[in-house]
Amino acid sequence: MITAQLVDSLLLTIKLAGLVTISLVFLCTLLCSIVEKLPSVIGPIVKSILFLPLVLPPTVLGFYLLVFFSAASNVNTDWTGFAFTFEGLVIGSVIYSLPFVYQPIQNAISAVGQVPSDLAATMGAGPIDRFFTVTLPLAKDGFIAAAILGFAHTIGEFGVVLMIGGNIPGETQVLSVLLYEYVEMGDYESAHKLSAILLGVSFVLLFAMYRFTGSASSMFAMGSKSNGINSRKT
Repeated sequence: MITAQLVDSLLLTIKLAGLVTISLVFLCTLLCSIVEKLPSVIGPIVKSILFLPLVLPPTVLGFYLLVFFSAASNVNTDWTGFAFTFEGLVIGSVIYSLPFVYQPIQNAISAVGQVPSDLAATMGAGPIDRFFTVTLPLAKDGFIAAAILGFAHTIGEFGVVLMIGGNIPGETQVLSVLLYEYVEMGDYESAHKLSAILLGVSFVLLFAMYRFTGSASSMFAMGSKSNGINSRKT
């Protein structure tokens, strides 16, 4: 049975995943252009910080973000007040899902190489023009894979969103948190149905990624290298 609570959680989850995905695609594109040019000593340090969410327990990240956002904490910043709000969920989700969007984009841009962009520059194209007319079309599979992964990962978040946002219907109660509530209430029938929906959505998103991005799986290899446009000839 479809309830108003389920509909609210579904719409909130889609809104959260959409905002996080859009934000991360722009943010990670910018970060790729900066981080990959850092000196060999600084680069690994920055990447280690960016990729911490891959290995850090979600509750640890959620706890420190909660402390950072909480107005009652000893940390006095302009970010206080975001605890248990939708805005706090967006910020936390961006941090938590960043590695899943950054790596496919970085690998896709590396696979394109610098040669096509340099050729466009010799014809008078500026940096922004080169990105949108040369790099982006050639790296579109990586961007699509990154967007799908970011969207799917945000939908599946639990520990971080529960720590930061709690369980406020209509405000922070996303589908994963609603599922937890069903289990807590002993409503296993609703939990089974919602779990099946989330499982189906996850499968469809991953199937779409592998179906429409060709060799997208290679884009998840950490630190993959390429030889520019020559590497695209098979």
